[in-house]
Amino acid sequence: MAQYDPEKHHRRSIRLRGWGYTSAGAYFVTICTNQGESLSDNSTLRDIAEQTWQELPNRFPSIILDEFVVMPNHVHFVVWLNPPDDDDAGVGAQLNCAPTIGVRFKADKQRPALGQIARTFKALVTRRIHQLQPEMPFAWQRNYYEHIIRNE
Repeated sequence: MAQYDPEKHHRRSIRLRGWGYTSAGAYFVTICTNQGESLSDNSTLRDIAEQTWQELPNRFPSIILDEFVVMPNHVHFVVWLNPPDDDDAGVGAQLNCAPTIGVRFKADKQRPALGQIARTFKALVTRRIHQLQPEMPFAWQRNYYEHIIRNE
């Protein structure tokens, strides 16, 4: 294993400082396959990804699905995080401090974090693909890209 070198081995966070990723609003997400593996060439893989997307509200009842598209080696989607009715936060209009350093997040199906949704989607798709086609070495890239949609 290579020695740690802070000049070479660093990951910059794309997260917006101070933003709580359970905050109400719309989020654009891109998840890429590992090594550019193709999703769109295989109708079974594409169908698994689309079906898993449609089933996410069964696991997280407070989310609202918007757009979803399967590209050759990645997926794009827009998901709305919709907190319980007792939270009247404006949609994507308010900054909330996120307790991100040294705190483990507890899974919360009523108010899931964006990372929890992306992680669940990736895990379910991977598991279903490996169940149907165990010989297929399918995997996602580590992490995902996200963008907070703050206005029209």
